[in-house]
Amino acid sequence: MQWMSNSLQLNKALLKAVLSQAKTIVDATCGNGNDTFFLAQNMASDAHIYAFDIQEVAIENTKELTREYSDRITYICDSHQNFAQYIADKIDIVVFNLGYLPKGNHALTTTAEVTLPTLKSFLEHLQVQGHISLAVYSGHPAGLEEENELYAYAKKLDKRRFTVGWYKLVNHPQAPSLCWIEKQK
Repeated sequence: MQWMSNSLQLNKALLKAVLSQAKTIVDATCGNGNDTFFLAQNMASDAHIYAFDIQEVAIENTKELTREYSDRITYICDSHQNFAQYIADKIDIVVFNLGYLPKGNHALTTTAEVTLPTLKSFLEHLQVQGHISLAVYSGHPAGLEEENELYAYAKKLDKRRFTVGWYKLVNHPQAPSLCWIEKQK
């Protein structure tokens, strides 16, 4: 297996380094539950995860996979754009895994029209020293547009307030990109 050249593995390594300090964690696109499960396995004992997805099947898949951690997870079948209706606290970590639900309806994808304003809102609700990770899949038309718009936005974030990294395999065009944002102040 590729280790640091795989953006999803790199994302896990970065998350693992900060999860022990996080109290409020958001999986903005819980999908089949793999990210929620990873977060639950590595979070502090007093942390709580809010797992969002717009598809009921995704919520059910996530509940099944994370059953042993369910007392510390709130499962929300709603768009991540509505997160402020569910979370009053400042947020420490937000994880996005964009695109479509694997083994699901590939016509139903995340889009820049929803993701970009949601990202902006999450940045305002993020704790200082909080982190946002976005795994961005550009191998389909909506994903390519989403990647282009997110990259254009991320590279313009104020460097006095945010540190932004963008990792992309240049010889694997279908591989996901990773955007990692840390709030400085």
